[in-house]
Amino acid sequence: MAEALAEATGSPPILVASAPEALSWLPGLRVEPDVVAGLGALGGILTAVDRVGPALCVAWDMPFIPAALLRDLAVGLAEADAVLPESDSRRGLEPLCAAYGPACAPAIRAAVARGDRRAIGFHADIRLSRLERSRVLQYGDPGVLFFNVNTPSDLERAEALCRPG
Repeated sequence: MAEALAEATGSPPILVASAPEALSWLPGLRVEPDVVAGLGALGGILTAVDRVGPALCVAWDMPFIPAALLRDLAVGLAEADAVLPESDSRRGLEPLCAAYGPACAPAIRAAVARGDRRAIGFHADIRLSRLERSRVLQYGDPGVLFFNVNTPSDLERAEALCRPG
């Protein structure tokens, strides 16, 4: 994922994490702590747009995101405040693999002020664009692209997906 982000942006990615051990997760990577603690994924998005401006945000545990998909998301920021790919998830969108522009920061802060800490809680307050599922499919199966490695069995599945043939 870090390699895909670097390829897509032309610069090293930034890891948003408040855990003290984050500096050792990928040596040499710049680590930024959350600008507002305790917001989970939403705090990561807020920190990214606060620290970087327009930002590609990808969950640390999504190993199958290709750089070309990330570039496609970033291009959409010319017309929108955020660009999210459509998927097969319960929300139908992937907020943790998306492009976010600076207008998202005040919208996120407003959502938090009203008690909404969902990663999609601020979407009604911004110009949101969707990367259509048909376009996402050009990069692979959304069930694989947006697969999260959260458990030992997830890791086994991810390793199996990486094996040739």
